[in-house]
Amino acid sequence: MKLPEYRPVTVLALAIAAAAWSVHPTHAAEVIADAEAGRRAFAKCASCHQLGPSARGTFGPHLNGIIGRKAGATTDYKYSDAMKNSGIVWTEDRLAAFLKSPDDVVPGNKMRFFGIRSDQQIADLIAYLQQYR
Repeated sequence: MKLPEYRPVTVLALAIAAAAWSVHPTHAAEVIADAEAGRRAFAKCASCHQLGPSARGTFGPHLNGIIGRKAGATTDYKYSDAMKNSGIVWTEDRLAAFLKSPDDVVPGNKMRFFGIRSDQQIADLIAYLQQYR
């Protein structure tokens, strides 16, 4: 039996199509949040933000109960006008977007942080933050 001959362009096109299909979002592995990994990742946040029973606003607002809280709502921190007037209520999705790119979500906010590129690390951080309701 003779196998069909494929031109190099056809082989390249098939390879590109297969690669594109394999990274399509609907085929990506689900991100499973790990609160313990989030605790370790929070170390980069802890220089400005506090969590726990004695948490208070310092260089940044405390993050207790962040999910479900209106942006700019704690009384122990002086927020930017941009944050106070954003009208945002922090959901998991909104917080994830903010952690990825703070200036895109709330232009003019005071947080001097360029964002986290890893969806896994963002999911882990949110899982950790949810422990402090």
